[in-house]
Amino acid sequence: ELIELVALRGGTGRPDIVSLPELFEARLTGLGGGSRPPFWFSRLTVRSIEIARNLLERLKQALAPLAAFRGRDDADLAALVRASVVTLENLGRTADGGLGELYAGDAGEKLAELLRGLVAASASLSFAATEWPDIMAALIAPETVKPAQGTDRNIAIWGALEARLLTVDTLVIGGLNEGGWPRKPESDRFMSRLMKTGIDLEPPERRIGLAAHDFQMAMGAGKVVLSRSARAGDAPAVPSRWLQRLLTFIGSDQAAELRRRGDELLAWARALDTGPRQDFAPRPQPKPPLSVRPTHFSVTEIETLRRDPYAVYARRILGLMPLDPVIRDPGAAERGTLFHAILHLFSGSVADPRAPDALAGLIAAGRACFAEAALPADVEAVWWPRFEKLAANIIEWERTRADAVTRRHAEERAGKTVVGQSGVTLSGYADRVDLLAGGMADILDYKTGSSPSKAQAHTLLAPQLALEGALLRRGAFKDLGPREPSQLAFIRLKPNGEVFEESILEHNRQPRTATDLAEEAWARLEKLLIHYADPVTGYLSRALPFREGETDGDYDHLARVLEWSAGGDAGDEGGEA
Repeated sequence: ELIELVALRGGTGRPDIVSLPELFEARLTGLGGGSRPPFWFSRLTVRSIEIARNLLERLKQALAPLAAFRGRDDADLAALVRASVVTLENLGRTADGGLGELYAGDAGEKLAELLRGLVAASASLSFAATEWPDIMAALIAPETVKPAQGTDRNIAIWGALEARLLTVDTLVIGGLNEGGWPRKPESDRFMSRLMKTGIDLEPPERRIGLAAHDFQMAMGAGKVVLSRSARAGDAPAVPSRWLQRLLTFIGSDQAAELRRRGDELLAWARALDTGPRQDFAPRPQPKPPLSVRPTHFSVTEIETLRRDPYAVYARRILGLMPLDPVIRDPGAAERGTLFHAILHLFSGSVADPRAPDALAGLIAAGRACFAEAALPADVEAVWWPRFEKLAANIIEWERTRADAVTRRHAEERAGKTVVGQSGVTLSGYADRVDLLAGGMADILDYKTGSSPSKAQAHTLLAPQLALEGALLRRGAFKDLGPREPSQLAFIRLKPNGEVFEESILEHNRQPRTATDLAEEAWARLEKLLIHYADPVTGYLSRALPFREGETDGDYDHLARVLEWSAGGDAGDEGGEA
């Protein structure tokens, strides 16, 4: 667990099992230096770290035979097979050094047989060591493991020939429907019945006779259960001709007795599915005491409070933190963070975007941030040309608004501000605030993706920008003082290099001023916070989800969303288009 938490979760990268000990040490060293250590940091003990280090060292030693071939282009098949066997046995040894568990069971015996054959092979073949996983997969692919016994050693599933040759106490004959037993005679697509007769080939009906003989032999068992399905697909099934003949021959009284015995077996089978009714879990709406409810929010948490209050309850009241995702290649989120860092550095280092060297300054900021990010070469090969194309358009966009801007501020922090009569405080960060003449300011938010949409921001489903405008009016940005918002906009940085400013003040031909939108967002927030100051108000799960059917939230499993939504307790839950 500790190895996973430290070395394999959070951030980006390409972990290598051979260099995993070094990765563990590097990330362990970096944990203490962060401003916000992970929630599990306090669980680390000297003993647990030593146990993890010991395990990693043993793992490295076990993999050493195969690791020795890394980078080789002329690896020999026989040598790689021997190294693979040694590595597998190193990994599969028990505490006492035995290999019984590795080669146990049908699968283990098959593995041992395959490895013996590969070791004994005399074929000479050289190839790049990186191809060995694919070659090994191709060698294993034809092998199949057929268990000698089923899940219960007292039960076996046989074909007609096996059932004829073996004797058991109880024999169940299944599939006694026409078309199944016996099968329908199928015409040959190449030879007609007449052609087969002409060259003395057996007719299709002969197989029906063989199947009848198998049925007759099976009926000689000490106890026989005759079974069939009542339906075949969407239509009633027709009983096998042999079953019909048998029931006709013994008469209705004996047939009824056979069905009575069968009904007893069916009752036993149906009893497995019976039990007390278990209702679906109700949709959770916990109502914690007011003393433990949050008294402060950031602007980014307000949308979560509206859409999924239960997530706020789980995180802020129960203190349950989600695990970081498994370490992965840099993706869209990391690209957005990187571009934000570049623009922040550029805003602080280049005062006037109209300067002749402004583009060079932005490129220099990009190189510095890319170097710090240390991206994989193949990722940087895609992202850097995209940024270079984007940089020219950013400078062009900056110059279109430079005349009206007196000063640019990047990543400005808004201090805690009380929201009306709620007693709850709000704070946040603005990606960028441009000061204008006359005590006005534009609040801009860089976006490398499409979420949130302009419609969501305008209708205050995503109220972050509007709330930042309200904080600006109240002087929450200490370095800027009270100012009136003039524009609230997303700056879309598109993958094709396009840069455009998307104002949230107009939607569906309904324009609004930044002040009006900010004050409406503030008033709605005050009502929302007062609503949650009522002890009878609970934190409902998925009050207003992004899309109906989404269940990948950090706390959806805790809220048992799949269960209560399947039980029809979705209420008025609805998603957005």
